[in-house]
Amino acid sequence: MKYQITVKPGSSQEKIVETAPGELTIYLRAKPHDGEANAALIKLLSKHFNVPKTTIKITRGAKSRTKTVEY
Repeated sequence: MKYQITVKPGSSQEKIVETAPGELTIYLRAKPHDGEANAALIKLLSKHFNVPKTTIKITRGAKSRTKTVEY
């Protein structure tokens, strides 16, 4: 599966909102510093989709708020 994701780091709560089929907006508590937000993103997605963290890959936008993620 491939998803277009918009990440909102530094949020007060962590949640996933489906904005359209194949598009998600994800609110993270982690700050975008030293890859903390990407690690938190992968952890949250693995819980949401019930897959191991190692199967989730950020294929585009690792340093951007708009990302493409596959699992």
